[in-house]
Amino acid sequence: MKRTGLMVILVLLVFLGPSLLSAISTEQPQPPATEPPILITSCGQSPGATMLKVIFMRLKLEAEPKAYEVNMLATADDLIKSRDEGTPYKTLIIVMGASLKGMGAAGISIDSELARNTALIEEAKKQDITIIGAHIEGMKRRAQGASAGDNTDEQSIDTVAPHSDLLVVNEDGNGDNRFTIISETQNIPMILVQKNLDLLEEFGKLFKK
Repeated sequence: MKRTGLMVILVLLVFLGPSLLSAISTEQPQPPATEPPILITSCGQSPGATMLKVIFMRLKLEAEPKAYEVNMLATADDLIKSRDEGTPYKTLIIVMGASLKGMGAAGISIDSELARNTALIEEAKKQDITIIGAHIEGMKRRAQGASAGDNTDEQSIDTVAPHSDLLVVNEDGNGDNRFTIISETQNIPMILVQKNLDLLEEFGKLFKK
């Protein structure tokens, strides 16, 4: 009987082993620790950061001296200043997606925008600040929704997504699995939402504990 049972187990391992290993390897990593104070900024000056501000206004988070701040042009120096003042940020949310109109109004180029965010991410990692890369405007903030030859959206994604600790993505912008591939290859947990209203629930789960 023992020998028969052993044979059954071996057969199951032969046939199910690869599936079990695949399931284990594709299991989503756990989301990182997230808490206020939160700094929200943009990589590309699209309206997404303003949309996220509305979400956080509705969340009504409470923290001293304040739960969150939106600074579209936040720099590494802002992180350093807050730390030195004794009120360090704990979470940085960077909204991906570029707007040529938005960057023009701010008087900046895509190159300076990418450089600002690169330095911001580097400082956040030095301070062990959790970085959330958010792409919430769907396919209109992807190359497919841009003018011919405009790849600023993809540059924004390349600058932020692979270096994030968590991705929050509107699944409409992930039709080509762009973010899924980044999530799996970089072992970054990802939250997919179907509509912007879902962001209220998902960010509530992350910050209203």
